[in-house]
Amino acid sequence: MYKQLINFIRDQFKTDDFIPLHAPTFVGKEKEYLNECIDSTFVSSVGKFVDLFENKVAEYTKSKHAIVCVNGTNALHLALLVAGVKPSDEVITQPLTFIATTNAIVYANANPVFVDVDIDTMGLSPKALRIFLEENSELRNGECYNKFTNNRIKACMPMHTFGHACRIEEILSICEEYKIELVEDAAEGMGSFYKGKHLGTFGKIAAVSFNGNKIMTTGGGGIILTDNDELAAEVKHLSTQSKVPHKWEYVHDNIGFNYRMPNINAALGLAQLEKLDFFIENKRELANVYSSFFKEKGVSFFEEREDEKCNFWLNAIILKDKKERDSFLDESNTSGVMTRPIWQLMNKLPMFKDNVKGMLTNSEWLEDRVVNIPSSVRL
Repeated sequence: MYKQLINFIRDQFKTDDFIPLHAPTFVGKEKEYLNECIDSTFVSSVGKFVDLFENKVAEYTKSKHAIVCVNGTNALHLALLVAGVKPSDEVITQPLTFIATTNAIVYANANPVFVDVDIDTMGLSPKALRIFLEENSELRNGECYNKFTNNRIKACMPMHTFGHACRIEEILSICEEYKIELVEDAAEGMGSFYKGKHLGTFGKIAAVSFNGNKIMTTGGGGIILTDNDELAAEVKHLSTQSKVPHKWEYVHDNIGFNYRMPNINAALGLAQLEKLDFFIENKRELANVYSSFFKEKGVSFFEEREDEKCNFWLNAIILKDKKERDSFLDESNTSGVMTRPIWQLMNKLPMFKDNVKGMLTNSEWLEDRVVNIPSSVRL
């Protein structure tokens, strides 16, 4: 059966050459904008494309503010800091995620806490979140604390896996009940909507990634979305080395970061954003073709849910068990069709093996079965 699956994937991309998992697509004004940026000499973190790109992303996502960063991980780090996360705080997240989610928590000198995901979203489970908080937390003076570690539980950071929405409204409701800040990891969610709202616009603040393998790219880059004026100003200030505006003096009023996206990356991003709807339409067509084929073959395909419009950044199939997963990974990659397993659970990595966690039954089940298949835009 693997040969049939591999040949079908090849048929979609009409090539006998190596097929990557997700390659960037440049069919717009990328070269025009990059040349304009170079000719202007403004290639660093100041220039017209930075402002244009921020404004256009804010308009597309219907966020009041969009603040560009060097990459999505930096964006997550800043989002946690301005959400009030302090050293020794706990931040609840999911173990089934790319490591940037967890690393950003550690950059803030906080402690990741791992709570299970839902099978049908592969994102943080509100049911598991409530069970964990009921069993492990208590409110003290209006703030949530882990009654066993005595650390404050300051934030919850769910991740929208492969561009599919987790049950974000339910998660937000639980966070509000327990006085926990919601920070959305929408790194993979550019162009994805749930109930008509763009992912990353449900909580107070969120981060999106524009890495080279994402649905649209700035080469390396990320952006923070928020409707909160104070948070937006704080993010922009911290991301520019906490420099206080002055005609000539170098005045810095806090420990800051060199996290602002360069103008040359923003120029690339603006051209990509102009083609985003085309990318999404193309990828949704591919997902429909995949869905029909795998249904006929008795293979589970990761579908979007009701009320969701997914960007289908990375398509995923769910195989019978780890043995079948590994056999398919071996044969497909040997055949020049790039496939990858979903991430190893964060709590299994040596640096996080002792972190607090709940029951992770669904995460462990998915870890053994999920495989990403080629998902590039087809031209």
